[in-house]
Formats: sequence, C-alpha cells, structure tokens
Amino acid sequence: MQQIINFIIKNKNFLLFFLLFGISLLFTIQSHSYHKSKFINSANFLTGGIYNSVNNINSYFNLKSQNQLLSEENKRLRSLLINNGFKTDSIFTDSLMFNKSYRFYTSNIIKNSYSLSTNILTINKGKNDSIKQDFGVISSKGIIGIIDKTSNNYATVISILNTTSKISAQLKKTNHFGTLTWNGKSPEFAQLIDIPKIAPVKTGDTIMTSGRSSIFPKGVPVGIVENFKLDQAENYYEINLKLFNDMTNIEHVYIIENVNTSEINNLFNE
Repeated sequence: MQQIINFIIKNKNFLLFFLLFGISLLFTIQSHSYHKSKFINSANFLTGGIYNSVNNINSYFNLKSQNQLLSEENKRLRSLLINNGFKTDSIFTDSLMFNKSYRFYTSNIIKNSYSLSTNILTINKGKNDSIKQDFGVISSKGIIGIIDKTSNNYATVISILNTTSKISAQLKKTNHFGTLTWNGKSPEFAQLIDIPKIAPVKTGDTIMTSGRSSIFPKGVPVGIVENFKLDQAENYYEINLKLFNDMTNIEHVYIIENVNTSEINNLFNE
C-alpha cells in the first residue's frame, strides 16, 4: 500500500496530465458528431473483436459436439440430395436453397443470450459480407431469428427467444397459419398463436415457417406441438411447441437473403 502511495506522489504530474487528457478527449467526442460516430464505430469493432476471440476459445473446447452437429447435417443434406435426384458428386454452392429466390450465406454465432426477455445474438458477418437488416437466420435444424443491425464485420440477430419477435408459421400438414412468439419463459419452447380452432391440431404435429413474408421461405422447421388450448374467446388455439433447435447451444448458422425483397416491398409503397 505504501509503495502505491509513493508511486502516486512521485508521478502525480504525469497522472494529472493523463487525467486531463482523458477528460478533454471525452469532451471532444461528446461535442462533435463526427468524432462521436468514429468512437462508437471503433467501440463496436473492439466489442465484436472481443466476442470473436472469446468465441474462438469456446469453439476449441466445443469441437467434439460441433463436429457431431456438422456430421448430422451432412447426413441430412446427402439424404436430401439423393431423395431429390441430385448427383451427390456435384458441387452445389447453395445446398440448402429452397428455390432460386433465396441466397444463402454461412456464419458463426459469437455471442448468444437466452436468459433475457429480449435476447440478441451476434454473428461474425456484416456489411462487408453483403449482410443486411431483415435477412433471416436459420441452422441445420430450423429457425434462429432475424438480422437486426449490421456493422462492417458483425451483425446482431433478434432471436426467436425474444418477446418482441413475431414470425409467421403454420402447421406442416395444413395451411392454417398463425404467429410464432415467445412468452419469455423456457428457451426450449416457443408459442404459436392465432391458429383457428377449426384447424386439426394434434400433439406431435410439426410447425414450420409459412412463407407469408419476404424474410423466410415456406418450410423452415420450427418445432413440434407439445400441448395446446383455446384462448379466452375460444376462437383460436394457443400452441406451446418444443423447438427443434437447442437455442442454448448453437454456433454454425445460415443467413437467408430473399433476392426479390425490394420488388415485393415496392408493391406496398406504390
């Protein structure tokens, strides 16, 4: 303790200069929008870099489970190629493509939250990789969320485990559709509301995206019906579904771009 006091006494002029320099720098950033924006962008870059470094360490210790997931995915992809008559020795850039209206990018999640009511993910792709707001994000097992904000090298994703998230989804066996939401409770389950009571809902039914938006194509897996009940007015079902994805353990994801989004949006702006 005495050594610290002695150091401060001997270097008080230097410490005072450093303090005054820090204060002047703070005032400069606060009073000039250009400097402020540069500082914020630098902070975002540093934050993203920190998350990326931590993710690289975690990935090293999680290689076995991730390799298992990739092995299962390769098995499913090979099955899809065979069942759809494709030659398995051919090269397909967009092997998960539903049709030619969608373009796919690969990415990794470097920050994951699932215990909050408004969970946000961070991925290691951004504007430099042609990633934009409102692109969809999925994994090999199903839906993950929607791109919210982007920087040059990173992007944030509004997780389906976010109480503000609303995505159109439907029963796989019929065209009855509703809204996929989350009640903020378990990360294993999400809720599908506004399904009309005439819909033939059963426990174990598969839920998938409906394709009734410009973000996700029809048919992205969501989960299976765990239980359901009628709402207070007894006109619509409230379905509790178990998600296919383990949202507490995701790393490799695919980003979906609908190449016709601008054309579709222009129809509503005319």
